[in-house]
This record gives sequence, structure tokens and C-alpha cells, in this order.
Amino acid sequence: MKALTYDGKGKIKVVDKPKPEIKNADEAIVKLLRTTICGTDLHIIKGDVPTCEQGRTLGHEGVGIVEDIGSEVKGIKKGDRVLNGCITGCATCSFCKRSMQDQCTHGGWVLGHTIDGTQAEHVRIPFASNNLFPIPAGVSERSLLLYSDILPTGLEVGALRGQVVPGSTVAIVGAGPIGLASGIAARLYSPKKIVFFDRDQSRLDVAKKMGADEVINTSKTSVEGVRAMAKQHFGEVDGFDVVIEAVGVPETFQMCQDLVGIGGKIANVGVHGVGVKLDIDRLWPRSTTISMALVSTHTIPMLLDLAAAGKLDTSALITHDFKFNEIEKAYDIFGRAAETKSLKVNIEF
Repeated sequence: MKALTYDGKGKIKVVDKPKPEIKNADEAIVKLLRTTICGTDLHIIKGDVPTCEQGRTLGHEGVGIVEDIGSEVKGIKKGDRVLNGCITGCATCSFCKRSMQDQCTHGGWVLGHTIDGTQAEHVRIPFASNNLFPIPAGVSERSLLLYSDILPTGLEVGALRGQVVPGSTVAIVGAGPIGLASGIAARLYSPKKIVFFDRDQSRLDVAKKMGADEVINTSKTSVEGVRAMAKQHFGEVDGFDVVIEAVGVPETFQMCQDLVGIGGKIANVGVHGVGVKLDIDRLWPRSTTISMALVSTHTIPMLLDLAAAGKLDTSALITHDFKFNEIEKAYDIFGRAAETKSLKVNIEF
């Protein structure tokens, strides 16, 4: 089978690999129909993830058909069309029992990291009963690519850990795919206002199209100046109730500290490669809460139910379509997002 692999720092390569086989009774083999590229894949290629070995098949998001199952797999059968979760949970360890599948002692983030992932014609899914989700009838499989990772991330790490409630004011710093997904998730809880901050006007335009109450372009001001631009939204709490960090660099985390209001929450969703400055002397007397986590994907079933009910529209986040034999081109387009105006890509087999 064909697979896209990490070929060492700065390099990817499409190679022929043997089709995976079931190794344990709780596994399934899925024939991929669609996959996509995540910012985490780019981090691997840049050499930021030393635990990912050269030759590893990348990818942790996908939609496919169950081709084979082990004897202990329950809830799915051969021929089912399924979505895979980006995190692999065993369902029995102490972390999984606390809805912390990301910390699973037998799994966690393994797909496209420590075992071969979904950017291939077939993939082996461990603990398949817990990590494959039947696709509801009538739901766009193209849009469902977002349900493997970024939509549950936006919900679990952004809206839920940020404690968005009816009437909240919400600031989202970063209008990339994960920021936009966080906006979709936040709207499920009826906030009074959602304001996006980004340097890229095209991404802010998408945020506005998807229902943002206001968008603020930060490209022509300092980090400190952003607070003055947003001041009309502050009210008595002198900031936003919830601030979601969706970029992962020190400058945007600083912006979140400047935007959060009294008694507010900063929910860090972005992936940080270096440390940040924490203004604890300024934040603690304002009763600020800061949260951060990896996604666990325990909300995927609920999100699929909402999709089947027509309550979620993620179509605007997929901007480019490719065939699998164009996956290297897809990486080039996705990797130059500011230039190509790409968000998520749909790669079809």
C-alpha cells in the first residue's frame, strides 16, 4: 500500500509499505477514504517531536471503512463507515476512566507518532471498540474530518476547560483551524459575544462568516495595543470572561493575559514549543484561572450526534481538496497557509 512517511527533519516521502495486519484481538484494520493534515504533522516534520522515528506513516485523522476486526472488537463490524479519534484510549486504565484518554497508559497520542498513522491506504487501530465511531447516515464525510481532532479539541480544551456559559464574553486569539473550531464549540453554550484576534485578515473573514460577533486584526498594533482595541467589550470585569489561546507562541499567550477579565479563564489550546512569561503578579489578585491539556476525544460521540441533527456546520474550515497521489502538494499548500489561505485540507483516496 502507499503511505506518506516522515523521512527525517524537513522531509516527507510517499513509499510502499506492507498492508497492516491485526496483531491483537482488540484491533481493527480500516481502509481509508479520506484523511487530512494537522499542524502537529508539521511539527514532526520540523523535527520538534523526537519520539517520532524516521519512516513513520504520519496522520491521526481519518474516515474509512472497517476491513477487518479482531475477535474482541465490539460495536463495529466489517463494512462499517467509521471515523477514527486522534487519541487512542484503552478504556480500562485510571486515566481513561477519568476521561483523560490523552494520558492513557497503553495508548494516548500514538497514531502517526509512535505507530503508523492515517495518511496511508490502510491503518491499524488499537482498542478499536473505543477509538472508531460509526458515521451517522446523511452526514458529510468530508466535513467529518474535523471531528477526529480539532473539533473535540476546541470543545474539550477550549470551551469546556474555559467554562464558557450562557452570557459569557469570549475572546479567541488565533483564527486558524483550531481557533475556528473553538469558536464553533463555544457557540454551543450561548455566549453573549465571541471576538476573534488574528494578524491574517482572510482568516478573520472566515471567522466573521462563521458567526463571530467581531474580528480584530492585530497586525498593525503592538501586543499591548490589542487591549485598547478591544476595550469596548470589557464591561465591569475589565476584560473577557473566557480567553482561548489558539496559536501557541509567547506573544499570543501574552495577549491572552492582557485580555482576560477579573475572575476570567485562559484556556490554552495552542501547542507551545518554548516557554512563556507568566504575569502571575498581575493575574493572581484578579482571580484568574489558566487551563491547558491535550484533547481526549471523549466528546466525539456527542459531536457526531449534533452533526446528525444538523446542529454543526464545519464546511467552511475545509478549503482545499486533493487526491492521495497529490498529498505532497497538499503538504506544500497547507504549510504555506498564510500565502495559500488554506485551513484544513481534504485528501481523498
